[in-house]
Amino acid sequence: MSGRRRHYPQPQYAAGGGAPSASPPQFQPQQFQPQQQQPAYGAAGAGYGVDQVQQQFQQLNVNGAQAGAVPGMQQAPYQYQQPQQPVSQPGLGQQPYDPYHQPGIQQQAQPQVQAGYGQPAAGVGYGQPNNLGGSLPLNQLYTTDLSRELPPPISDLSLPPPPLVLPTNSSIIPGSETANASPDYFRSTLNVIPNNSSVLKKSKLPLALVVKPYNALKVEEENIPVTCDTTISRCRRCRGYINPFISLAENGRRWRCNFCNLLNDIPSSFDYDEISGTVKNKFDRVELNHSVVEFIAPKEYMARAPQPIVYTFIIDVSVHAVQSGLTGTISRTILESLDRIPNQNKTARVAFIGVDSSLHYFRFNEGLEGTEVMVVTDIEEPFLPSPSGLLVNLDENRQAIDKLLLDFATFFEGTANQGFALGPALKAGHKLISNIGGKLVCFAATLPNTGEGKLSVRDEASVSGKPKEAKALLSSADSFYKSFAVTCNSSQITVDLFLTSSAYQDVATLSNLPRYTAGQTHFYPAWSSAKVEDIKKLSKEIGDHLSQDIALEAVLRVRGSTGIRMSSFFGNFFNRSSDLCSFPTFPRDQSYVIEMSLEENITKPIVYFQAAVLHSTAFGERRIRVMNLAIPTSSKLTDVYASADQLAITNFFTHKAIEKALATSLPEAREYLIARVVDILNVYKKELVAGNVSGASPLQISTNLRMLPLLMFTLTKHLGFRADRVPSDHRAAALNNLGSMPIPQLIKSIYPTVFSLHNMGDECGLPGSRLDEEGQPIDDSEPEVDCVMPLPINDSKAQWENYGLYLIDNGSELFLWVSGLVVPGLVQDLFGTQNLYEIPTGKTELPEFTFEQSEFNYRVRQIINKVREQNDSIIWKNLYVVVGGSSNEPIEISQQRDLMALRMWASSCLVEDKSGSEPSYRDFLTSLKSKVSQ
Repeated sequence: MSGRRRHYPQPQYAAGGGAPSASPPQFQPQQFQPQQQQPAYGAAGAGYGVDQVQQQFQQLNVNGAQAGAVPGMQQAPYQYQQPQQPVSQPGLGQQPYDPYHQPGIQQQAQPQVQAGYGQPAAGVGYGQPNNLGGSLPLNQLYTTDLSRELPPPISDLSLPPPPLVLPTNSSIIPGSETANASPDYFRSTLNVIPNNSSVLKKSKLPLALVVKPYNALKVEEENIPVTCDTTISRCRRCRGYINPFISLAENGRRWRCNFCNLLNDIPSSFDYDEISGTVKNKFDRVELNHSVVEFIAPKEYMARAPQPIVYTFIIDVSVHAVQSGLTGTISRTILESLDRIPNQNKTARVAFIGVDSSLHYFRFNEGLEGTEVMVVTDIEEPFLPSPSGLLVNLDENRQAIDKLLLDFATFFEGTANQGFALGPALKAGHKLISNIGGKLVCFAATLPNTGEGKLSVRDEASVSGKPKEAKALLSSADSFYKSFAVTCNSSQITVDLFLTSSAYQDVATLSNLPRYTAGQTHFYPAWSSAKVEDIKKLSKEIGDHLSQDIALEAVLRVRGSTGIRMSSFFGNFFNRSSDLCSFPTFPRDQSYVIEMSLEENITKPIVYFQAAVLHSTAFGERRIRVMNLAIPTSSKLTDVYASADQLAITNFFTHKAIEKALATSLPEAREYLIARVVDILNVYKKELVAGNVSGASPLQISTNLRMLPLLMFTLTKHLGFRADRVPSDHRAAALNNLGSMPIPQLIKSIYPTVFSLHNMGDECGLPGSRLDEEGQPIDDSEPEVDCVMPLPINDSKAQWENYGLYLIDNGSELFLWVSGLVVPGLVQDLFGTQNLYEIPTGKTELPEFTFEQSEFNYRVRQIINKVREQNDSIIWKNLYVVVGGSSNEPIEISQQRDLMALRMWASSCLVEDKSGSEPSYRDFLTSLKSKVSQ
């Protein structure tokens, strides 16, 4: 088809053929239209509309647009009225305080807001200026009835968190739009902090921070400002770093710490450059203007000189690894990735150890050609067979390293050795690099079965699906791995695992190695080099892993204002002390959650948080990445609920559920998640429903939390928690991923993204403008995107047509579902054949047609490529083509089992539907009504 755009509707069968009629009806999914919300009980006017909120979020600046001052914005449901009398603001000085007018500042104290949710509930009175010191109006409370929002408005999942409402002069540079950290780096579960523990306890909402210090695999893709010198000003008492929220005193000679209120001296270099002899303006310094900044650390921040990047590759060379093709694939992939390793200073070092029942070292004649294989069979006390030549400079020995990797697989051809001494190999790698630190990158296709750390197959059949499953199958089977991981952490060594066995591999035990060394466990079940797609996925992910910039010898500390304590820490690292998290190498594709507690009443209107990562860069410079966050406080439960961040709360509850599952059982973890939803609904019904009217729906909740019940429900159906029988390796890998994923990937893993492709707009899959919910361009000023994406639909087959084409993205795989009654024209345009049952199914790729040959094929492939494109993760998503069932399936019996399994796997992503013993979301809401007190 040449330049002709098609829609693929339901076939209209005529006599003599199955071609669609000339003017077919075009199917429009319901969720593509704005939700027509019924008025909630006690609501003023129409209910909350998705389109209104989407417009507000798109038009308001995330870091501080002025309320009511956005050109072209519709009139807000509430307009703040300036107080008639000047009022004082506690904690902001003794002079009368007016939030919009202050001496010397022209209209600079408008509240900084990011956006607003919905319309206010009548009778609540929220959003009006309160009388407690003239505080700024915080977010308004909007009520939603969950039972009236079916299907749920999934567009909320792509919205930013509720706004942080601060007076503009809360930062030292009035009106700064970069003073507060972006939620991509630093966000809180509550964007209004309760000012006492009783309000927090009463709310049943968690208080925690989500920290993601790095947002791209490459440094240059982040564009974080760096200080111009090594001057670092810190508070003498709490050791907080100077930041945009400090205040100046004594004519700018001193600064007052926003955490502990202590006065500190301003360094002279802030105003005068001694090297050039020129006067500088302190207000131009990046640390006073930006929420996320990197300080160049002086030598006082170094326990030793920055070390080079070190990679020790531990490669399985047993018979299973060789026969599956892992050994050859790994050596070839490492060879192809050597030029991508961050090595600007030409100091990177590498070492190679092959492992079966013995340890195979490769000794280089440094600076010369050739290598020597040295085999150590004594694995009880592994030793290094040579004092030199095992760990060598990559640049200086490149020719010999290239030759070794080309020949590596041939050294082990025809092996019959079934042993795999992973424990001894790890100890040998530790001895090799313990004085420097670095990475132990392990590739394994075999269960460790020899030497220290030997593991055996566990009895899954007797406990799978039962309450004691977690303790029997998900706990560590050998204490060696955790204790060795702690040893590695103290030596600045990270362990990363790439596991590819088709048999049991005890992921639950092995994952302790990356968990306590800030690494990651990558799991590839049933991997085989016979499948091109398997090779592509493994090779691409290893290449991206080796090429990402890493921070070495890093520690993370998070500070809060007086009265706030960091109480619990979640993620892949080791807690070296009560509040110091240790990372031998800091990964750029993980995030961390810190639970907080209120130890005393908070009297100030704003509290502050600061996360600092002290690290060495890949190019040998010691730096400190500092992130700052300011959040208003309130004594009102309405304020707290109106500003709760449902995605961050989901992240926190995910970690708590993992902790509960490993400590007790999977059923208790699922019950924990549902109980938290019930608690929140009970609090809202009893404390926040307008007038607390009897007979009100028990499923009312604040609009900014209306996706939380859905996310908590679908989390119980996730592979890591679901009640069905799941292989323990798959479950352990799923729990491990849930415990380290950043929020965007986590939400997609819990609630997959589904696109309807057969009826997408003509602009989808082509370059163009971003679209709103009605398929219209968002803003003419927006830059053109390289691929316009269709709008996602709900994860339910109720939204599907039996002639449709759907793309499912669960964060780790892609499923292209071709319905059984799809029109032949679509099959021809997409696959090049009109026979539905001739197209390849399972793990595959679409045929590549040019735009002129098939525009539809080109557009679908562009959409798939866009979904795969991400600069903050190494995950490559394989594509699985799934053909839906029909009444006349010409499929052989031998193929039916695989096809049914593939359909069930893809259907498990439709988490709003009933699946197996798991209820649908509609049924879940019905059960919630009985659990929420009447």
